[in-house]
Amino acid sequence: MMDSIRRIVRMLRVSARASERLVGISGAQLFVMQQLADAGACSIGELAERTLTHQSSVSVVVSRLIERGLVTRRASETDARRAEVALSPNGRTLLRRAPPMAQAHLIAGLGRMEASERSILAQGLAALVREIGADTQAPALFFEDETSSLPRRTRRKSHEET
Repeated sequence: MMDSIRRIVRMLRVSARASERLVGISGAQLFVMQQLADAGACSIGELAERTLTHQSSVSVVVSRLIERGLVTRRASETDARRAEVALSPNGRTLLRRAPPMAQAHLIAGLGRMEASERSILAQGLAALVREIGADTQAPALFFEDETSSLPRRTRRKSHEET
């Protein structure tokens, strides 16, 4: 069991590092952009569904992408009350040289599992999360934390100091 968890975490970590090294954004940011590329313009709620993440987590990532000019936010053409996010031209250019993200493989793998297997896995993981006390905060996208919004030099320095 621990080897399986290690393999999954390693796959996600390696993917996130490749994203930062190759295109200069976090793995979570790249994953959200790839989902936007597949879906086209959509609401934060729809993007949260596509990433299997809470709306607040997706909103934080999208805000960072908007600040970098990789994503745009505008009123929907069909309903002015609805805000939609979409890739900017700079975002599309960045995606052309981006590596595939492990999160997409993870979601696809879960989708290929039998419903009963997913249910058992979900129950077991929920119990583990409770037992280790990790159930007190809303889950964020993989490896997307406060340090990922810092400039690259600051992150590296902070990492070396710890």
